[in-house]
Amino acid sequence: MDSLAKNAKIYVAGHRGMVGSALVRNLVSKGYTNLLTRTRAELDLLDQSAVRDFLESERPEYIFVAAAKVGGIYANNTYGADFIYENLAVETNVINGAHRAGIERLCFLGSSCIYPRDCPQPIKEEYLLTGPLEPTNEPYAIAKIAGVKMCESYNRQYGRRYISVMPTNLYGANDNYDLNNSHVLPALIRKTHEAKIRGEGELNVWGSGRPMREFLFVDDLADACVFLMEAAVNEGLFNVGTGEDVTIRELAETIMSVVGFKGRIVFDASKPDGTPRKLLNVARMRDLGWQARTGLRDGIAQAYADFLSRPES
Repeated sequence: MDSLAKNAKIYVAGHRGMVGSALVRNLVSKGYTNLLTRTRAELDLLDQSAVRDFLESERPEYIFVAAAKVGGIYANNTYGADFIYENLAVETNVINGAHRAGIERLCFLGSSCIYPRDCPQPIKEEYLLTGPLEPTNEPYAIAKIAGVKMCESYNRQYGRRYISVMPTNLYGANDNYDLNNSHVLPALIRKTHEAKIRGEGELNVWGSGRPMREFLFVDDLADACVFLMEAAVNEGLFNVGTGEDVTIRELAETIMSVVGFKGRIVFDASKPDGTPRKLLNVARMRDLGWQARTGLRDGIAQAYADFLSRPES
């Protein structure tokens, strides 16, 4: 099967999350009509036998593995055991289950934190496993590295066509805005909005403001994943990002501008910075003919609109 037919049965694991819901939006917008989804109540991906039975019964032709336990520095630092166990279990159950059910095509979603903490910038795919990881998210990163290696191993041993996509920092619709467990961009959207509503004069931001980060609008990631499937790419690890980064200070200033907060930034140097810089080399995707389309300010404006649409905002 070398092309993605519009009526092909496509299973999106984790369809209610930020990445999974973006994949569903992208597939629907492109005319795909046979999408397969299950909520956690309907199918617990931590349950190996349930996943195996589901995949052998439904036999989707394509799988996007977007289900994962994710979080920011605080969550990763605090719940490392949960992060490594749940992510290992989900990817093991789905990837092995796909193989046992004879499913040829699969796209595994990872994270740019799989790369060494201090590797050269921008980060190329071949830098994987060339140095120590960032300690604050090592359990999560190791789980995602295992998923990449599972895909490679099933391809090599069984001739499967499983690919791995490593996105940079994501944001967009259906993001998590919880201040303790979210990533930096959604957390700053919420903090900035609340500071504005309370009429405060200062915005407190973790760390020094100097680390460099790259941010990708989640709908661009979904488009990249579908692009790879449509292009019948059979194997490999693919960085997906914008190829550009900003300092945390610049990020905060952009969010303040979008939200309309007029106060000043105060950095809390007692909080961790995490990795100094994490910019992806996206040449592999550009060579295939794909690149991100959503600029950071426009993406933040869309993310802020999503935040405002929520009952709790």
